[in-house]
Amino acid sequence: MIVAALVGVMFWQGQKTPKLALDLAGGTTVTLTAEPTKPGAKIGAGEMGQALNIMRERVNSLGVSEAEVTKQGSNVIVVQVPGKGQERVAKLVGTTAKLEFRQVLVAEPVGVPKSTPTPTPSPTSTGKTKGGAKPSGSAKPSGSAKPSGSASPSGSASATPKGRALAQALTKATPKPSTSGKAGASPKATQSLSPQQLQQLQQQLQQQQQQQTGEDFSGVDPAVKAQFDKLTCTGADVGQGQTLDANKQAAICARPDPKTQKVDYKFILSPAKISGDQVTKAQALPPDPQNGRMQWTVNLDLNGQATGAFAKFTQQAAALGENNTRNHFAIVLDGTVYSWPGVKEAITSGNAQIEGQFNQADATDLANVLKFGALPLKFKQGSLESVSATLGKDQLSAGLIAGAIGLGLVVLYCLMYYRGLGFVAISSLAIAGIITYESIVLLGKFIDFRMSLAGIAGAIVAVGITADSFVVFFERLRDEVREGRTLRTAVERGWVRARRTIIVADAVSFIAALLLYWFAIGGVKGFAFTLGLTTLIDVVVVFFFTKPLVTLLARTKFFGRGHRWSGLDPTTLGMKKRVTARPASTKEA
Repeated sequence: MIVAALVGVMFWQGQKTPKLALDLAGGTTVTLTAEPTKPGAKIGAGEMGQALNIMRERVNSLGVSEAEVTKQGSNVIVVQVPGKGQERVAKLVGTTAKLEFRQVLVAEPVGVPKSTPTPTPSPTSTGKTKGGAKPSGSAKPSGSAKPSGSASPSGSASATPKGRALAQALTKATPKPSTSGKAGASPKATQSLSPQQLQQLQQQLQQQQQQQTGEDFSGVDPAVKAQFDKLTCTGADVGQGQTLDANKQAAICARPDPKTQKVDYKFILSPAKISGDQVTKAQALPPDPQNGRMQWTVNLDLNGQATGAFAKFTQQAAALGENNTRNHFAIVLDGTVYSWPGVKEAITSGNAQIEGQFNQADATDLANVLKFGALPLKFKQGSLESVSATLGKDQLSAGLIAGAIGLGLVVLYCLMYYRGLGFVAISSLAIAGIITYESIVLLGKFIDFRMSLAGIAGAIVAVGITADSFVVFFERLRDEVREGRTLRTAVERGWVRARRTIIVADAVSFIAALLLYWFAIGGVKGFAFTLGLTTLIDVVVVFFFTKPLVTLLARTKFFGRGHRWSGLDPTTLGMKKRVTARPASTKEA
């Protein structure tokens, strides 16, 4: 039933052959060279070791079996991923994944010329304004990401509270002032307006014009502003992968649109408010229209310190009003703004979501790199190439030939020594082999397990472990027959004695495989995994196939009467006088 069920699942999933590892199927190799985060700094062995461990965790979290991440020299890490089309995984492990939350100081569309302010409205004799001021353009945060439950991107720019106050002040003027012929010129006050009122109106007008053009550079470092003015956000100027100083302002671009690869906005950002090492959990969430989540998102949980800092910042940002650019905060990953949501109210839950037009793979990759933290070093990709499996196929052929020879010798030994019982051992080996094959195929489908040369070696070693279980059982059975017991009785008594030995032996093998898998790296893990899997299958086969089969055969004449070709011939085994039930005497009765 187990075999039939596994076959059914295998065909239902459409996976009929095992997936092969790098040494058998080829794959992708990427070479990453570490670079110091600061000019002139040295790359320490501790930083390289930490980067190596993070990369391995990222690979394991993606479910890619038999991938290898190794260090070469003092500053080079080589990542090898089996299978075709694995460039995405190979590149992903080298992503620095430095996450920061920063306040948006200035946001400006890319490739859109700055519009001049429209003429200021002039009051009519009826007290109404004409030619009302309108904002230039329609500013939207790119990525449309938002913190969960509290913040959302602001919509199109609209007249600010200050702009409305200015319009109200103008409508209260009784005389009709003349309009300036130039756009943005301040209105000429009549004698009914005092100099102080005129100055106040002029300041309000300037503030309105600043908000119309989206520019407010107060408090911005002049050097950062100069860098911001030069940003075109095209080509290498996008800045993806750059390292930012967390304690300084930064001028950077938004993440390119996944479809068009164009950048919509560029920003001036404050020093970092929260860093990625303060993220305690990152999880990719699928779309959920019922809860307002229309696309894949990445959910973040912050630690206690970051939760307090984030609550304080969002409280201050909410007080600025939704129409203020500085009401927004940017979620920055590796020097690129993924999203810049606005804040409606203080966020005290310590939870936020990143939305950026992700598909499932993008969201999962981002969650994985954030989950294990940022790399302590910046890595430059040196080469990306495909690996041939020609050498592996030759070794596979040699390994299969060696395995076939070993299996043939085991079969020959069983037939010569155990005769009829040898067929029980052979059929049990066949069942174990079928279950092992089906398990490896299904594991390849569900967890991307890949069979390597080391894994095949583990499966060959398991043939001996499985055969050893049969030997233990058969020898206990024959010992009971030698004692003169009937075969049916011998089967049950021998099984009670044998199963304890079988369980202990398989437990030792499984613990050894588990420890080897835990501490080993690379191909040795494949050997340990296959050895552990086949050890468990051995227990299942012996308990649920071999023993029941021997129990049934004990009821036949061929085995029950000890035919000389059954392997249980009393003469060959040197059986003592058969034990029979002694009739009860008259006194005992």
